[in-house]
Amino acid sequence: MLIVISELEGNRIAQVDYKIGTVVKHKFYHYHGIVVAYDTLCAAGDKWYLAHATQPAREQPWYHVLVNQSGGLTAYVAQSNLELDISPRTGDHSQI
Repeated sequence: MLIVISELEGNRIAQVDYKIGTVVKHKFYHYHGIVVAYDTLCAAGDKWYLAHATQPAREQPWYHVLVNQSGGLTAYVAQSNLELDISPRTGDHSQI
């Protein structure tokens, strides 16, 4: 079970654009998924963060996304890399 983690950014909480249950699409990799949790700042460690080809800003919300048609993949994605999925797709994930 995933738990929503909230971290304070100074005295304010970063603006979360996607709530739990929102269907989203990755802007660059074009996969679709469902938001199941989020962190107001990147909670991943430096080793994980630096191991990726791109490093979106850590000071923004990051989402735990169940990726459709992936055989069980869960992704951790920066808000700047997501957009609302308005296609008529349904959730197709083994954990749903």
